[in-house]
Amino acid sequence: VLGWITGIVFLVLEKENKFVRFHAAQSLAAFLPIFVIMIIVGMIPFIGWILSILISIFTLILWLFLMFKAFKGEKYKLPVVGDFAEQQSSK
Repeated sequence: VLGWITGIVFLVLEKENKFVRFHAAQSLAAFLPIFVIMIIVGMIPFIGWILSILISIFTLILWLFLMFKAFKGEKYKLPVVGDFAEQQSSK
């Protein structure tokens, strides 16, 4: 619900479960950059506001998709951040 912040919380709190750590790391690696991009793009008048809304919709869909995959017990790796998340979850 809190986006990338919950990724930090679960990475700090969960030490044993690699499945939870993977999804927390992937959440952090995916949604923190999207959040920063939305802030930067949102500063651009009109076009930036429209792009920010579109990015928000994309983010919601991605979040729901990843939540569904995690709920089903699947370890779904996103193309760019999945490898990073896998490395972080094994630490």
